[in-house]
Amino acid sequence: MTQDTPFQAPDFSLPSDTGETVTLSALKGQKVVLFFYPRDNTPGCTTEAKGFSADLARFEAAGAKVFGISKDSLASHEKFRSKQDLTVPLLSDEHGSACEDFGAWAEKKMYGKSFMGIVRSTFVIDAEGQVVRAWRKVKVPGHVDEVLAAVEAL
Repeated sequence: MTQDTPFQAPDFSLPSDTGETVTLSALKGQKVVLFFYPRDNTPGCTTEAKGFSADLARFEAAGAKVFGISKDSLASHEKFRSKQDLTVPLLSDEHGSACEDFGAWAEKKMYGKSFMGIVRSTFVIDAEGQVVRAWRKVKVPGHVDEVLAAVEAL
């Protein structure tokens, strides 16, 4: 499901597995891609993170910074990055505030049970800090190409 109605991106400051703290408002003037994913080292999340890593140079050439966000710890992110040879920075939202602010924390159902979790979601933010494209309940195959096309069209 894609949403194209622009809205102001909620600000956050989150620690990165690269050792820095990423503050969204400090990136104003640049395009930003945020992909929220449920868990490190799970099949769909690994495929998605590897896809963004493989195309990171193309995103950078289009003037965009790319970040993956989950509630996993920095230690978990570091193991995930190392094991999967990821190049995209991973941000730890252990308290879930950014997940909630972006609407990526929601009720999910699996095997007839309901629970709260991260709904795989991606957001393209323009240089003015507006979310100009949002994908919710992302299906991984072909998704990175679709996001890259949206970034290149800005």
